[in-house]
Amino acid sequence: MKFASYVMVAALALTGCQEKAATPSGSSSEANPDTKPGLTLTLGQLSLPAVKGNPGAAYFTLTNGGNAVTLAAASVAGAAKAEMHETSGGSMTPIASLTIKAGEAVAFARGGKHVMVFELDPSIVAGSKTEITLTFADGDKLSAPLEVVAPGQMAMDHGEMH
Repeated sequence: MKFASYVMVAALALTGCQEKAATPSGSSSEANPDTKPGLTLTLGQLSLPAVKGNPGAAYFTLTNGGNAVTLAAASVAGAAKAEMHETSGGSMTPIASLTIKAGEAVAFARGGKHVMVFELDPSIVAGSKTEITLTFADGDKLSAPLEVVAPGQMAMDHGEMH
């Protein structure tokens, strides 16, 4: 009987560790066993549009601690559509896919790569959370929370992202 109690305590302790891996501060593939090992999405935020009806933008850092992967698409819960874009030289162009090498971290940040988010549900408001799902060329996915922030708030909260 004591052995069964030890097994239950150990199982509960492991479950607690897995729940911590899924926190907004550092979502990773370990929190979801269906995703590629080694991928970590951090600093996930959705910046609401300054003008209602315009698109918002999702920002995050994707770190690849495993083999090279190709990011093929992104979607955001509560949005009709999401598209990967990059701003360069004053113009914005779509990103069809993005290869992320082993050991590389790619920042989706203001003034560079980002995910445009169209037709947001009115229930998505500053202070709430939503979820981004990244889809890779081989069909694997990585989902992580996004903190929803008011327009312009991100630059104040995350000085490293501009």
